[in-house]
Amino acid sequence: MTEKRLLRGLALLLMVSLVMLPGCIPGDGSCSVNRPAGFFWGIWHGWVAPISLIIGLFNKNIRVYEAANSGWWYDFGFYMAIISGFGGLSLCRRKKKSDR
Repeated sequence: MTEKRLLRGLALLLMVSLVMLPGCIPGDGSCSVNRPAGFFWGIWHGWVAPISLIIGLFNKNIRVYEAANSGWWYDFGFYMAIISGFGGLSLCRRKKKSDR
């Protein structure tokens, strides 16, 4: 019974995410020259970059990187999210020594 509830909850969460996520990808029109994307948008766009890439294959307006951005801070957030999102931060962590 609880496994079914957990699977239903995960399926609902996945469906809501799939519906909401395209509204926050680069090129969706939420950022403009008057309201450029900043540091936190850079982080978000870095996290959703793989999804943006796939959607961009079918929609020419969607890009991986927001063109209307605030400059260095957006770039820093984007790069930070790309590195951490794909496991780059785990390269800096020490592996625990197994007990012999």
